[in-house]
Amino acid sequence: MIRRPFRRAALAAAAMATFVAAGAPSPVPLGVGDRLFPYLGNPGYDVLAYDIAFAYSGSNSKPLEAVTAIDARATARLKAFNLDFARGRVRSVRVNGKPARFQTVREDLAVTPAEPVPHGAPLRITVAHTSAPDSQGNGGWVRTQDGLAMANQADAGHRVFPCNDHPSDKARFTFRVTAPKNLTVVASGLPLSREKRGRTTTWAYRTAHPMATELAQLSIGRSAVLRRSGPRGLPIRDVVPAADRKRLAKWLAKTPGHISWMERHVGRFPFETYGVLIADARTGFELETQTLSLFERRLLTDPRFPEWAVESIMVHELAHQWFGNSVSPATWSDLWLNEGHATWYEGLYMAKAAKSARSPLAAKVTLDERMRQAYARSDSWRAAGGPPAALKVPEPGKKTGIFRPVVYDGSALVLYALRQRIGAPAFERLERAWVTKHRDGNASTADFIALASKVSGRDQTAFLRSWLYDTKTPPMPGHPDWKADKAAPGSGGGKGAGEGSGRAPRPPHAATMLMTGHGPGKPA
Repeated sequence: MIRRPFRRAALAAAAMATFVAAGAPSPVPLGVGDRLFPYLGNPGYDVLAYDIAFAYSGSNSKPLEAVTAIDARATARLKAFNLDFARGRVRSVRVNGKPARFQTVREDLAVTPAEPVPHGAPLRITVAHTSAPDSQGNGGWVRTQDGLAMANQADAGHRVFPCNDHPSDKARFTFRVTAPKNLTVVASGLPLSREKRGRTTTWAYRTAHPMATELAQLSIGRSAVLRRSGPRGLPIRDVVPAADRKRLAKWLAKTPGHISWMERHVGRFPFETYGVLIADARTGFELETQTLSLFERRLLTDPRFPEWAVESIMVHELAHQWFGNSVSPATWSDLWLNEGHATWYEGLYMAKAAKSARSPLAAKVTLDERMRQAYARSDSWRAAGGPPAALKVPEPGKKTGIFRPVVYDGSALVLYALRQRIGAPAFERLERAWVTKHRDGNASTADFIALASKVSGRDQTAFLRSWLYDTKTPPMPGHPDWKADKAAPGSGGGKGAGEGSGRAPRPPHAATMLMTGHGPGKPA
């Protein structure tokens, strides 16, 4: 595990001074100082592992009984500390085996141990609580037709379980779920055990690699689990509504080929398993949850969506396993590194697949044409949402407002500009070096700029900072004729087709394809 505690310490310094110090006043909400989500995460400790047990009654409208055990290390002397937690009732908290006082403060759970925890000491936190599904679509548990799944991005992990809900504090996870015996449970990672007792079955899964809280996945439902092998025997398991097993088989058979295609571009798949979770639910998005990407059923069953376009969305979520999951952002301002890269490989694959399918749209979805269209809209996207690495702070109650076109095609445009500047061979070396150097860890925009400079043999700081932080789009290398049009149709940068869904907007060109029946909307 590659950990970056110094980054979290720097972000959290101010909060540490106000709460963790001796003689702390009454509890207040804390955070690690993230510019976009100031109250996410907590100072004073580094989580190493979560062990989360859920008991599911069979009704997805009732709260689940749960126990979350957190193994951490104190990074300061702690008289008190906070966890992120909302949408559940806390029954008890124990710290290192002893009962602790606790109090809910907005979306924080403030905990006071029976005795202070020394700096550097192990910290075992056990919280007995409920975990309540929400019918409003605000993230966390997603109600499906036959059960539940998770969608925790960007700030909703703590709406399911108590945690340090910031991507900078990755940890290993164990899930233990007891459910009626007629249901199937699948979670991130590999299976540990399955134990039947009367009318229930308890399923256990564990991740082999650290995971950010926003990437956790757990599915409960009347599901079929389809298994196959990927490159070098990689276990692939897909989770689908049991009634759709045959109907969806052709899509699921494509995943090994997608993985092989990605590996040719960026190197070996970074995790212990992969698969697709198809949920019979209306979410408005797809999501790159670690080792088990979440997809809406309608994406794979709506005949309006051509095969080559659906596959490109599957590749988008797969690409996130490298970019965003294995290499996670240091802060939410580094989101462009996730979505820009996933959009880049989606675009590469879409162009190849459309051409192979001899689609009449093939000439319109080449990477160059897609980037030319993105360039035309880029100034409007920056005005609406901020530059790629300096996104506007989301409005209260609209935290997913950071998922705007500027972090999708607007950020892929940055990668295109860099490739134009340093050449395709150097760019490909950079991509492989990035996912190798930062595997299982966190990385920042500054890290990417530094590595781009090293790999290309030329300082790229001024060039990339302009592309990432300027309010106006810089000139595109190799394309002096490209112009940014402030009034480009569909450039508004709002929620678009995803409004109210709690996830990403669809970029203009893809939305047009969707409305005309030629292609799908944008993934998350």
